[in-house]
Amino acid sequence: MPVDDSGLAGAIRRHEERLQREPESLAFAQLADLYRKAGRPRDAVAMCRRGLERYPHYTTARLILAKTLFGENEFDAALGELDAILQESPKEAQAHRLAAEIHRRRGQLDTAVGHLETAAKLDPADRESRALLGILRSTPTSEGNGLARVLADDTFVTASFGTLCLEQGLADEAAQIFTRMLRKDPDNPDARSGLEAALRARLRRKG
Repeated sequence: MPVDDSGLAGAIRRHEERLQREPESLAFAQLADLYRKAGRPRDAVAMCRRGLERYPHYTTARLILAKTLFGENEFDAALGELDAILQESPKEAQAHRLAAEIHRRRGQLDTAVGHLETAAKLDPADRESRALLGILRSTPTSEGNGLARVLADDTFVTASFGTLCLEQGLADEAAQIFTRMLRKDPDNPDARSGLEAALRARLRRKG
């Protein structure tokens, strides 16, 4: 969504003026990111692609391009850019995190877990990746409180019960249910949307 921010507009203007003076400057990447934040994805994509024609190994610009494409739900194109980054810079933690998010949204949990594991190893301070790993790796157990024992029963691994948990503020439990559903059926749209809703609820609770 467009951002109504005079400071952002001023920064865009300054970067545009700089690129007019210095057309070979690497500032194109910052300008593209400003376009992205201002809700101008087409301008951001065009700016990145023009700059990458000149500087194809500029990882920052390619990551901004991937983020922009992801924001437009162009997952295949975004993954293409991330693959290019990781082939050249396999230790780029941000690229692994974004790749994990795309694969998670597609229901490809094992691939998402692989990227999150790498991101967590590369960035020891990355608590969010570790938290997501705990959810996506979750396995049912009959130990613990009454609800934990209920969740260990496949009878309750349904979209309706996951939604009920979410409505009751039990975001972690809902995420566990939808994760288990996706492990059985990665193409289940209710499980995909339910997991994303549960993860958003977790973030709101933490915030």
